Amino acid sequence: MAGTKPEESAALPRKVYERELLRLQTELVKLQEWVRAEGARLVVVFEGRDAAGKGGTIKRVADRLNPRVARIVALPTPTERERTQWYFQRYVAHLPAAGEISLFDRSWYNRAGVEHVMGFCTKEEHQRFLHQCPIFERMLVEDGVLLRKYWFSVSDAEQERRFRQRLEDPTKRWKLSPMDLESITRWEDYSRAKDDMMVHTDIPEAPWFVVESDNKRRARINMIAHLLDSVPYHEVPYPDLELPPRPPSKGYERPPRDLQTYVPDHAATLTE
Repeated sequence: MAGTKPEESAALPRKVYERELLRLQTELVKLQEWVRAEGARLVVVFEGRDAAGKGGTIKRVADRLNPRVARIVALPTPTERERTQWYFQRYVAHLPAAGEISLFDRSWYNRAGVEHVMGFCTKEEHQRFLHQCPIFERMLVEDGVLLRKYWFSVSDAEQERRFRQRLEDPTKRWKLSPMDLESITRWEDYSRAKDDMMVHTDIPEAPWFVVESDNKRRARINMIAHLLDSVPYHEVPYPDLELPPRPPSKGYERPPRDLQTYVPDHAATLTE
């Protein structure tokens, strides 16, 4: 039933997952072309606890899209100058123009979560955010922006398992920071902050959609399918294109290969 928490279920078989992911990514390309043709502006906010699966889902959403149309926005720590600006100001600069999609890997909701819990903002700044955020988002929606907000929900046990996996995997070690580990000891603080955020910002004009993400494959499929269902896009026909015939040679000769420096053939060493 739509809007209810999904039942616990077994892992999605890889072949089923990959087949459905490809189908959904094909639809995302159609969505992208519709956004371009209609001059629409789509903002997708990805939020959730550390190791909840946001990054992997964003990667699958953007994987086959044109990076000039669909841009991932992952802002670093604000500069000294940005700290003196209106809080939403630096995020506004990354909102889409006509025909663009902005995928926010974390967003202005940093103030409701990590900044609030870790004491990086004052209580007054936090309360001001909770008051202004619904106003800000209503302004976006009233101006025609398609705003979708997803909260990736992960259990404490699964989060800890993923943290341990990152510690042991040298290709994922960079994903783990002291701030991430702090979230283990502040689990309840983050829970209260999330609940407070939802009370103030889960508004009819821009509701939150919760993605159960203990199972990464299911989370990705469910989130992408929901996004596609929530946007009234349609397939935009491509113009008819034909490869032109290659013209006859006019006498061009390639320079000798020994005049250029080539990348060593590392691949050849793998079969020796």
